[in-house]
Order: sequence, then C-alpha cells, then structure tokens
Amino acid sequence: MAINLANPWRTFRKKAPLTSFITGRLITMAVILFVLGWALFALMELAPGDIVDQMVQQQLMSQTDNAPSSNTGSGGAVTGGTAGKDSVYSEEQLARLRAEMGLDKPFTIQYFKWLNRVIVHHDLGVSLISKAPVSFLIKSRIVNSLVLNLISLVFITIFSFLLGVYFSSKAGTRLDVGATFFALFFHAFPGILLLILLQLFASVTKLFPVTAYPDFPISESPVKFTFSYMYHVFLPLLASFLGGIGGTMRMIRSTMLDQMGMPYIMALRSRGISERRIYLNHAFRNTLNPYITGSANLLASLFSGSLVLEIIFAYPGIGRLMYDAVMQQDVNLVLANNMFISALVLAGMTISDILLALVDPRIRYGSN
Repeated sequence: MAINLANPWRTFRKKAPLTSFITGRLITMAVILFVLGWALFALMELAPGDIVDQMVQQQLMSQTDNAPSSNTGSGGAVTGGTAGKDSVYSEEQLARLRAEMGLDKPFTIQYFKWLNRVIVHHDLGVSLISKAPVSFLIKSRIVNSLVLNLISLVFITIFSFLLGVYFSSKAGTRLDVGATFFALFFHAFPGILLLILLQLFASVTKLFPVTAYPDFPISESPVKFTFSYMYHVFLPLLASFLGGIGGTMRMIRSTMLDQMGMPYIMALRSRGISERRIYLNHAFRNTLNPYITGSANLLASLFSGSLVLEIIFAYPGIGRLMYDAVMQQDVNLVLANNMFISALVLAGMTISDILLALVDPRIRYGSN
C-alpha cells in the first residue's frame, strides 16, 4: 500500500483540521516571539549606555547624598569626604562588571544565551538591578494587570453590546445621533489626558484616592481589600471604559444595521417573525464575528494603555514594572515582560480564531 509522503502536512490538515490549525498558529507564535526577542535585544543595544552605567550613576548619587559636608583646609584641599575617592571607577572595573553580566558579548550571542536558559533550564534569570528572580517579579505584578484589564474587557463587552444593539434600533433619531457623537468624542479623546484629568478631579474633590491600589495586602482582610480595591480602581477603570467603549459600540451598531438590511432579514419579516426575535436570535448572532475578531486587538490595546494608567495612578502592575525596567535598562526584565505580554496577545488571537469556528458554522479550518 502506497504511503503519502509527498505532503504530510496536507494529510495532517485533512485528518485533523482544527488541530493542524492550532499547531500552525503555535509555530507562527514561536517564530514571531523569536524575532521579537531579537529585535528587543537590538533596541536595547542601540540605547545609549547600559545597565552598568545606570548602576554607577545610582551609586555616585547615593554617595553624594550621604557624604558629609566637606571642609576646606590650608591650600584649599577638600577633606572630610570619601565620595570622590570611592566614586572613581577604572576601565578595568567597568569591563569586569560588564563581563560578569555578559554585556561584553554581541547582543545576538546574549540573546541566544538567554533563550538557552529559558528553554532548557526554564529560568528567566534575575533582575540586573534588584537581583530578584524575574519570574517572581512578573508573577507578583501580572495578576494585578490581568485583573484590571479583564474587568475593563468585561464591562466594555457588556455595555458595547447593550448600547450597540439598542442604538441600532434607534438609527437616525436624536438619541442615536447624540450617542454616536459621544462615542466618537471619547474614542478620539487622548487617553493620557483623560487619566490626568481624572486624577486632578480626585485630588481636588477628595472623592476618590489618587492611587489605584489599597495600601494594605489582601491577606490582612480579603473582604475589606475587595471593597477598597473597587474604590481605588474606579477612576482608572472609568478611563479605560470610556476609551474602549466608543469604537466597540460603533462597530456593533454598524454591524447590526448592516445585518438588518440583509435579504434574510426581509425573509424573516415576511414570515411574520417579531422584530425582537429577529434582533436577538438572528441579527445579533452575526455581530459576534467582528467582535471576536477584534477582541484580541482590544485586549492588546488595554494592556498597552494600562502602561500609562499604572504610571499615573501608581498601580503595581506589569506595565509599571516594564517602564521601570526600560528606564534602568534591565535587559532580562524588559525581555521577559515584553515576551510574556506578546505571548498573551498572540494566544488571544488564536483563541478568537477558534471561537469564530465555534460561533459561525460557515467557517471551517483546513477544508481546502
């Protein structure tokens, strides 16, 4: 019996189309993450200075702040301080520091060493500044960012569908025109300016805290922490909600209006089916496709927007951790943060494609 060895991948796609699709996406994700990591190493290499310079500058600043007042003796010699002596670093000392951190090698070799450590030993390394394990730093912050962004995504999804479907039934009315105007306004309004205005509002009125996280751990009192967290995070969530609902609601509204003009809607009406059933059972289901496709991009925009949010409202999330790592040129922490967030976004896109096949029976993977 002949065995088809000409194109085993095509045979695999025919026997298991969904499995082959997921496998192809995983391979694509791995290639994208590989290129992204190399590009991040290259960008960090192009940045002026390195982490050794940052460490030396921090040590010089601390020595200058802690040095005693200098006294001037005869001949104008400066005495009484050791900052000047201790702050002198020879080129050999700097070169030894860079060699200990592996910064004396080309960035491509550094990247492959990092990949070998991650893939083979499952070790993300340690932060070059704090000396803490990178996995511990990310684990302690990623939960906060995930909770914040998932809450935003849930609220944006629920209200976008409710308002989008409702205003599509009021198309052309003054209410619809007003809602469309405010949706466009908040969609085009700069997110950083909205965050600053909300923080100024909290500072002036004292109705809300200017920070977005409680000042005590959840282990102290889980119930009290939950209510305090909701109180602290209300304004940041409001900014994220207003920035995301405009575009999503307009997309759902326009999709509903497009579906209501389709021939199958006219056929359903001719059969005497109620408008409520047409809206909810037929037209509404077809609005899920563009939303599922765009949900991964919406989650990515929420993560990118939370970077500014976490900095302005002092929220201990992954965005603020990444900002500090970039400013300090902590290569291990920067790379791990970016790769982790990119993997989440790529996984979200893959999940959205799988959900499309489950929601829409017309979509099939590997059929051709």
